[in-house]
Amino acid sequence: MRVLITGAGGFIGSHLVEQQLRQGRQVTALDLHVDALEHLSTHPDLTILKGDFADRALTDAHLKGQDVCFHLASAHLETDVDEQYFFKVNVQEARDFVQRCCEAGVGRFVHCSSVGVYGDIENPPANEQSECRPDVPYERSKLAGEKAVMDFARGANYPVVVIRPAWVYGPRCPRTARLFRTIKKGRFFFVGNGGTMRHPIYIEDMVAGFEIAATHPRAPGEVFIMAGPPAVTLEELANAIAHVMGVKEPTLKLPKAPVWLVCVLLEGGAKVFKYKPPFTRRSLKFYTGNTAFSIQKARDMLGFDPAVDLEEGLQRTHDWLLSSGKI
Repeated sequence: MRVLITGAGGFIGSHLVEQQLRQGRQVTALDLHVDALEHLSTHPDLTILKGDFADRALTDAHLKGQDVCFHLASAHLETDVDEQYFFKVNVQEARDFVQRCCEAGVGRFVHCSSVGVYGDIENPPANEQSECRPDVPYERSKLAGEKAVMDFARGANYPVVVIRPAWVYGPRCPRTARLFRTIKKGRFFFVGNGGTMRHPIYIEDMVAGFEIAATHPRAPGEVFIMAGPPAVTLEELANAIAHVMGVKEPTLKLPKAPVWLVCVLLEGGAKVFKYKPPFTRRSLKFYTGNTAFSIQKARDMLGFDPAVDLEEGLQRTHDWLLSSGKI
């Protein structure tokens, strides 16, 4: 079985590359940044392509003969671009790419979206039928990208699966590592009362979900939320991380309104002075967004059953951070 993975140099993508190689697949890994794949560079079943999935001269020759394309590449964490850029990459280029995969005969297309498409969830847990109310450019573009890809799939009778991952954490995730370090140094703070919900999924369970999406006969034509064991409050998550490290639980709680204003000012300054702001309205959502989900559809239709609970996942992550000198 041959698979193509875009966004292969990212946190989720690099783990997916490893998992697909363990499955005995022939993997073509594509990304603008491929440093995270350096440890696999001599693997006989891996071809690494450095570049943009929208670059037809680079990618089209590699589409023929692929059984599955996992499309994880997207405009994601950029802070110095306007909304049009997110729509260009996550909607227009994604729609063009799925068409090119179809025309090249790629057997199945697994499109990675985001639970960010829901925006703030008023009555969690959300499911695939819940209203989507995205309110930042990235989220709006991911929802529009889902629609563009699925509209093409229905018109062409092409097997496409859309996955909406929850908050994915684990080894090699820079945001997870930053969260651990901030709590260890006593610099973590809550925005609001810490009672908003976060729904984690350990990276091992997430890549298992992608594998099911790529192989299960009932998956094509469907959208699936994939999340881990039950959601927790942000305070419970932060305290669990503190317990794993044996440090003091964070207690500082700041009101939302002034923090939101600081984010607006930082983002405005970033556009003028071309720096990466340390905090944005999107990163603020980690602290204030109410995100909890039902995975009943994926469980019932695909047999998706995440195996790693939060305590075990955080311990594994901490062990990796220690062994790699990240904390």
